[in-house]
Amino acid sequence: MSLHLIIGDKRYSSWSMRPWLVLEMMGAPFTDQVIPLNQPDTRAAILQHSPTGKVPALKCEHGTIVDSLAICEYLAELFPKAPVWPRDLSARAQARSACAQMHSGFVSLRTHMPMDLRHDEALEVIPVEAQDDIERVIGLWDECRAAAVESGPFLFGKPSIADAFFAPVAVRLRTYRVQLPEHAAAYVETIYQWSAFKKWQQAGLEEG
Repeated sequence: MSLHLIIGDKRYSSWSMRPWLVLEMMGAPFTDQVIPLNQPDTRAAILQHSPTGKVPALKCEHGTIVDSLAICEYLAELFPKAPVWPRDLSARAQARSACAQMHSGFVSLRTHMPMDLRHDEALEVIPVEAQDDIERVIGLWDECRAAAVESGPFLFGKPSIADAFFAPVAVRLRTYRVQLPEHAAAYVETIYQWSAFKKWQQAGLEEG
């Protein structure tokens, strides 16, 4: 089975990171292709692979799957024995809810704190809307941990799609030096020590 993931720069592309981490988590063989973002020919280059002109896009035997959440759901069905969602029904429902909220919300956080793995400086002032997003993220992490039935440092104990979806948020919180409660800071550290994330981070930092 051939899985080829079209992504943007690993340094910047938070949406691309999510399905890439899930593929790493599954241990599924795949290839990736980086298309540099914010270049004059970026959209034309992506359109050769994705009808939306956006990344990520997964090319597979069932066609081209676009959108990070759709790709992750497809992979979960393609490899049903891979525990990328919590096994417990209630925990799984909360994991899906958290991912959907991340997928559709937190616009201010994304706008004022764009992902850049090399960034290392706090904002002079965090806008109120962005601070509200940060507090909601922390609350959402608490809700996930409360719903978890397995032990471990990730949102639902073991690594899941939920962690893949919040990994770019952890990057933002660390690289913009956001002061966090102890338990939230510990989760950010968990992401940074995750072997799948460390592979992405290393590749992103090595990009030109």
